[in-house]
Amino acid sequence: MEGGSGGNDVELVCKTLQFEHKLFYFDLKENPRGRYLKISEKTSATRSTIIVPVNGIAWFIDLFNYYVNTDEQDAFSKELKLDTKVFYFDIGENKRGRFLKISEASVNRNRSTIIVPAGSSGEEGWVAFRNILLEVNEEASRLFMQHMEPSEQLTGLSDDVGAGFISGHSAQSATASELHVDRLVDLPPQDDIGGMGMSKVIRADQKRFFFDLGSNNRGHFLRISEVAGADRSSIILPLSGLKQFHEIIGHFVEITKDRLEGMTGPNVRTVEPAQR
Repeated sequence: MEGGSGGNDVELVCKTLQFEHKLFYFDLKENPRGRYLKISEKTSATRSTIIVPVNGIAWFIDLFNYYVNTDEQDAFSKELKLDTKVFYFDIGENKRGRFLKISEASVNRNRSTIIVPAGSSGEEGWVAFRNILLEVNEEASRLFMQHMEPSEQLTGLSDDVGAGFISGHSAQSATASELHVDRLVDLPPQDDIGGMGMSKVIRADQKRFFFDLGSNNRGHFLRISEVAGADRSSIILPLSGLKQFHEIIGHFVEITKDRLEGMTGPNVRTVEPAQR
């Protein structure tokens, strides 16, 4: 999605990073078409900006981790495709030291580039930039959950969830032996569970999955929400089925491990110098 400077854009999160002679602004914004991260680089003479779709923040974090953790001689240029945009990541060096050049190419905007210095004693500049991205990503996830209405958060959830019932099926509770799991789960009291921070987010391709531990008057449950762009859907898993769910996922991981080994995200590819 494209960001803009129109009057409909709302600023959600704003962070800054001062490093060497540069100042970076990180602005998470929202307009009627969705959310995006505007990253601006400002020096005494210039200012340049790239616009990152919100689902690309995690990809940026992964790529910065790659450059931080990879030896200089083993690091390659990368190309990241997000929606209608392509971002190019290239390492360079000048009299100030090493840097990471990030260029955005889009059919709707002129090509724009920011330069992130590595630092004089390692990759502390890239680490600091990565850490700001992590903070913004966490804020984006938190805001997403806050903006969900209660009816959206608990779609399809009845008072039976947490007691082994399946809404719309048998009216009898499933027993522990039927589910092949131990029903004794050591968890905090229900009143305290909301403050335990028991939420996780993972990203796979263009989707995000939110895992949130919750409770109602019948017990505890795990809500798994799938988010792809503006679309989202959820399933509610009673904790009585969590162990079995884990075992089934493990089964599919085991039988597909040959395909999973060495698998990389389809949106990122290594770019040889001759290709650019």
